[in-house]
Amino acid sequence: MEQVSAPGCALFEYGQKEIDHLKRKDKKLAVAIDKIGIIKRQITPDPFRALISSVVSQQISNKAAATVWNRLCTLLEDITPEIIAQVSLPEIQACGMSERKAGYIKGIANAANLGIVDFKSLHTLTDEEIIKKLSSLHGVGVWTAEMLLIFSFCRPDVVSYKDLAICRGMMNLYGLKELSKEKFERYRKRYTPYGTVASLYLWALSVM
Repeated sequence: MEQVSAPGCALFEYGQKEIDHLKRKDKKLAVAIDKIGIIKRQITPDPFRALISSVVSQQISNKAAATVWNRLCTLLEDITPEIIAQVSLPEIQACGMSERKAGYIKGIANAANLGIVDFKSLHTLTDEEIIKKLSSLHGVGVWTAEMLLIFSFCRPDVVSYKDLAICRGMMNLYGLKELSKEKFERYRKRYTPYGTVASLYLWALSVM
């Protein structure tokens, strides 16, 4: 089974080094990796754009999120803090989102424009620092920040306990009926320093 993305899109890159490490550390994961093959997941290198997209997608279906996102892109032409500052809250809301969510988007743009969060230098921070900085913004939680670590910054060792699909994939892989934080941490440490690649396979396993 191979997960594909749109042609020409940037992908999360990994290779034999990461695969060999994970297979050596975990026999059950090794079987899953051989069965699933290479997973192609699209990334969004611009962290500001990635964060706005993530906020748009919160608590709605993928299809609905795509519709709202396309409308927002049409409205703004480019997803930047400066352009978002120039449009009104009702205009953003009219793309198909709640007033609260539109407010989050305006607030994130405002934080960027004021330098409260410098999106251009975020990549210089540690994973923990990025999570702390982003989750201080309204509408952005720890899980959202962790997803940016993976799908924008391409950090190599991210396994989110707050991601239900990752937890479900872990339970499916090891035949567990429940997953305590302690047990999760034990497996997560096993995947280090390539936890993000393990996350890709756990996502795939969550629906198998």
